Amino acid sequence: MYTQALNTKETLRPVAPEDMEREARFQARIDAEEKIEPNDWMPEGYRRTLARQISQHAHSEIVGMLPEGNWITRAPTLRRKAALLAKVQDEGGHGLYLYAAAETLGISREEYVEQLLSGRAKYSSIFNYPTLTWADIGAIGWLVDGAAIMNQIPLCRCSYGPYARAMIRICKEESFHQRQGYEIMLTLCRGTPEQKAMAQDALNRWWWPSLMMFGPSDKDSQHSDQSMRWKIKRFSNDELRQKFVDATVPQGLYLGLTFPDPDLKFNEATGHWEFGEIDWSEFKNVIAGNGPCNKQRMKQRRKAHEEGAWVREAALAYAQKRKARREQRAQAA
Repeated sequence: MYTQALNTKETLRPVAPEDMEREARFQARIDAEEKIEPNDWMPEGYRRTLARQISQHAHSEIVGMLPEGNWITRAPTLRRKAALLAKVQDEGGHGLYLYAAAETLGISREEYVEQLLSGRAKYSSIFNYPTLTWADIGAIGWLVDGAAIMNQIPLCRCSYGPYARAMIRICKEESFHQRQGYEIMLTLCRGTPEQKAMAQDALNRWWWPSLMMFGPSDKDSQHSDQSMRWKIKRFSNDELRQKFVDATVPQGLYLGLTFPDPDLKFNEATGHWEFGEIDWSEFKNVIAGNGPCNKQRMKQRRKAHEEGAWVREAALAYAQKRKARREQRAQAA
């Protein structure tokens, strides 16, 4: 769902002469739009970039369950409760698909999870903001999932096969989540003045963090060029951000909402919506662990991991018992 991991600075090892021919053949396959599979040779930088990106994407799906899960018991109707429960369940499934894809790169799921819980791995900055009202659930679906879809649809054509295939189903479900969120916002905006004010407040708080989801501007992005050559990414951060703004602003205006950006205006010459400067200091502060809910989110994840230890132990014991029985039957035969 989220590709901010591509902006992490990394020092790659020098390429050995014997690998240069392999890398040339590898790049030729990429250029020919062939999919790279787990058993294929790949440059170490390609492997590390994918492992970092896919695992961060998986972490984001899992941590992203927390701000919305907080509202399952407080949803205003049974219909809303069931829909939100299904959405949170979808997010858990997305994490499962993505951890499975990341494992094909030679790192175990347990190690990826340990990286998250220890703070060595990041997840999307957007999930470090609180959900204060029911309207926030609508704003997350409309804005956050809308931004995620803009990021993720190109990933269906990612050069790495397991990631691309996982993204096909994820994008279908995320599209439903986005429509669900927009429908919540539409209902609120057609409701009482207090309900519309709640929707406006949610937009005010989630608009700028949603724009930050695409990562730093292209001039500050560390690995965009290489990732685009490898066709992990298909569009730059700024290109995707502009697509999101162009698609989302007309939707907000239809709702009768006002975007919290005095510089927002439509440019007739370019056909794009122009928007104001993003506060990148806030983005860096949240990524560094100082956002409104960073500590709370990690505390919740660590608690859930600890409380789920008995499930993992029971599953392992059951698997070992089944293996022992199979071996006994094989020996008896």
